[in-house]
Amino acid sequence: MNFLRGVMGGPSAGPQPSGADTIQKLCDRVASSTLLDDRRDAVRALKSLSKKYRLEVGIQAMEHLIHVLQTDRSDSEIIGYALDTLYNVISNDLEEEEQEENSAKQVDDLGSQFTEIFIKQQENVTLLLTLVEEFDFHVRWPGVKLLTSLLKQQGPQVQQIILVSPMGVSRLMDLLADSREVIRNDGVLLLQQLTKSNAAIQKIVAFENAFERLLDIITEEGNSDGGIVVEDCLLLLQNLLKNNNSNQNFFKEGSYIQRMKPWFEVGDDNCGWSAQKVTNLHLMLQLVRVLVSPTNPPGATSSCQKAMFHCGLLQQLCTILMATGVPADILTETINTVSEVIRGCQTNQDYFASVNAPSNPPRPAIVVLLMSMVNERQPFVLRCAVLYCFQCFLYKNQKGQGEIVSTLLPSTIDATGNSVSAGQLLCGGLFSTDSLSNWCAAVALAHALQENGTLKEQLLRVQLATSIGNPPVSLLQQCTNILSQGDKIDRRGSKVQTRVGLLMLLCTWLSNCSIAVTHFLHNPANVPFLTGQIAENLGEEEQLVQGLCALLLGISIYYNDNSLENYRKEKLKQLIEKRIGRENFIEKLGFISKHELYSRAAQKPQPSFSSPDHMMFDHEFTKLVKELEGVISKAIYKSSEEDKKEEEVKKTLEQHDNIVTHYKKVIREQDQELEELKQRISTLTSQNEQLQATVTQQVSQIQQHKDQYNLLKVQLGKDTQHHNSHGDTLQMNGIQTEEVSKLKEELEEWKNKHELLQGQLKEKDSVIEKLNSSQLEMGATEQSLQTSRFGGLEHSNELQKELEMLRSQLQLQAAEISKLQMENQKLQVMNTAADPMLGDSGAPAATSSELEARLEQEIKELKSQVKALSEEKESLKQQLDSSTSTVAILQDKNSRLEREVAESKKEQDDLLVLLADQDQKISAQKMKLKDFGVAVEDEDDTESGDQGDEDEDGDEEEQDENAAVCYQEN
Repeated sequence: MNFLRGVMGGPSAGPQPSGADTIQKLCDRVASSTLLDDRRDAVRALKSLSKKYRLEVGIQAMEHLIHVLQTDRSDSEIIGYALDTLYNVISNDLEEEEQEENSAKQVDDLGSQFTEIFIKQQENVTLLLTLVEEFDFHVRWPGVKLLTSLLKQQGPQVQQIILVSPMGVSRLMDLLADSREVIRNDGVLLLQQLTKSNAAIQKIVAFENAFERLLDIITEEGNSDGGIVVEDCLLLLQNLLKNNNSNQNFFKEGSYIQRMKPWFEVGDDNCGWSAQKVTNLHLMLQLVRVLVSPTNPPGATSSCQKAMFHCGLLQQLCTILMATGVPADILTETINTVSEVIRGCQTNQDYFASVNAPSNPPRPAIVVLLMSMVNERQPFVLRCAVLYCFQCFLYKNQKGQGEIVSTLLPSTIDATGNSVSAGQLLCGGLFSTDSLSNWCAAVALAHALQENGTLKEQLLRVQLATSIGNPPVSLLQQCTNILSQGDKIDRRGSKVQTRVGLLMLLCTWLSNCSIAVTHFLHNPANVPFLTGQIAENLGEEEQLVQGLCALLLGISIYYNDNSLENYRKEKLKQLIEKRIGRENFIEKLGFISKHELYSRAAQKPQPSFSSPDHMMFDHEFTKLVKELEGVISKAIYKSSEEDKKEEEVKKTLEQHDNIVTHYKKVIREQDQELEELKQRISTLTSQNEQLQATVTQQVSQIQQHKDQYNLLKVQLGKDTQHHNSHGDTLQMNGIQTEEVSKLKEELEEWKNKHELLQGQLKEKDSVIEKLNSSQLEMGATEQSLQTSRFGGLEHSNELQKELEMLRSQLQLQAAEISKLQMENQKLQVMNTAADPMLGDSGAPAATSSELEARLEQEIKELKSQVKALSEEKESLKQQLDSSTSTVAILQDKNSRLEREVAESKKEQDDLLVLLADQDQKISAQKMKLKDFGVAVEDEDDTESGDQGDEDEDGDEEEQDENAAVCYQEN
């Protein structure tokens, strides 16, 4: 019957084989079969069973599958089946929806255990890296998925194996260049897992041109409009850049920040954003924040901030900030991103202050953001982001702080009320009935006063009109009034939050500002309120308020200048001793730093709170508490005598420091003047050298003209001999006309020479005037007087030599002019002698008469020119006399300067005596301080630095004197 059932195909009566038995048989076929087809079919069957019988396949078949990967690499099909089977066994991602909740932990442990078995032999991971290099799709894709699963299960161990493997990371980087999108996208996921929390691999991946390839993929996919591939690439970029200064610098130096600008080009139609686009843009904003995070080194952050401004990325972010229709979470993240891009960067902060919202009339972006911060209907996360943006705008920005405070001062408030200023919004939030608005406005105003004593004093001038008919109240008084009446006012939210915000504002305002402390103590109700708050035994919530009241009272003691008789330091300490007790006061002061919310706020600048109730402390205020807590504790225990001695020592040290700084300033100014005078002397010497060169050139030119004149004289002698012959009268008359023209040319040349000499004399006069002015300016110091004396004497000697040379040249020219006059007379005589001969000749009478008239006219012109030259000669003599007188005046001024030098020496000796007395007094005061047990900083380094400056000045004086002596010898 069983035989018939087997033949007819009916159900077998015997027991069916279990899954484990089937898997065992398939493993035996894989291990023992000699035919490749049989092994391939067995591995295919194991793959189909691996999802349902994951445990059995993993236990029995893993070793055989690894052996297949090692031996059957020639057949890509069986390799692909083996890789898929291993992936199904190791991965925990398959059929997650089918897993029960109680078995989830068991599944995770199963994948981790199989991964540990697989990577126990490092050769298996190396083999897998080799298979990933194969181009065959059926081998490469399952290999990538398997390696990704291994990294998810045992990331650090697999990362270490890949890191030590030759070219391990470089092989995986080739996946990004694969033309098949499936492999490329899974390669991005693989690199995500590979680069998690491993700086060494992150650097290798970055230097394997990962930034270029990932940015190309993002651009190809459509930037923020792309799909999930863009999201994966952005996550990988975050892994590479976050907390990795080397990669951040490489990203900036490679000009990749400029390629981020197109990501944020959002169109005008902002309605209907897809969920994927929101996710992509959110990750892009986070990537920008990674580059400018406050936790990065300041230099790297600053360079990235500047690059983002110059490439227009900040402008693009501000456009999104002021756009309409942007989702709330994107707007919040954009505000946080803009905050960190402008934080501590003056250029970016100035640009952000100039951004206006597209409203009518336009309003500054800061005002629009503050309106959102003090509006209780806005989301809590958005209000925190606006507060962070305002804090970053004011961080290390004294200009911005002044602009905010100026909107509160009476002289700058808009009387028309048409526009709302930042100061008005802060005051409105500070005194509203919403506790969160109170806290945000108080913290924002405290940041406007951070480390700026001038603005703290100016803010005391702010007056507020509380109600009609009542006199105005100062802002400081109004804050203390609200603080004392906090329990009586009905508020929405936590009353403790309002009081904490006001106390933080007052502590920041009064710290390091004695005038503000005096104004605060001038109100007689403030000190009793603080002591009453500290002395009470309140609940746990009120302990924070008690600690802040103790801090405010401690600031009033430490920064008290004792200008109010009733609230001197000693009296306030006695009040604490009587009503509170010193130990109790120090204990209440320690409540602040021991609070959990204080520790959270101290971690990072951005205010991130899970709920409005946790919004208690500001990051910058935690720094102030850390700075003042120990100082106030010491000040409480000091006696009045110690305070008096310390104040006296401080005053004497301040006086000494003022005197020293004054003399240092004088010395610096003298050094600057010396440098300027040295530069002037160098310029004058160069000008003198140029003038000497021009004089030598002129002398050579005059010598050339003399030679030419001698040649002409010889030619004229020959011509006169030729004219004595009575045979050729007409030819003689023609020669005479030629000679007359030559003489005219010579006279024109001499006239030009006289003009050149006259210009040179004018230049010399201007040089004398410059020397005169420079000598008058060189009367500031001893060294400058000496250099001016030597320089003036040398230049006056040189000018006298040049003037003597010019006189000799003028005498020579006068002699030459007299010679020319004699020659003109000879020519006239020759002309008169030639007239009767011309009358006897057969030439026409008209021609001879014309020649005579022409000669007479030319002779008259020559006479007039000679007369003009003689007049110019007289004027040049007068100029020489005036220059001689100026030289005498300069010599008189030099003697006067020498007398002033002697007087300045005497004054400097008096100053040195005064300084020696001051040093003796200071040393005596320091000895007294050391006797009282006060630690005094040793200023030997400063004195040695000053002595070094004096030595350098002395060396410069010696060098200047040596240079002057050498110059005189030359």
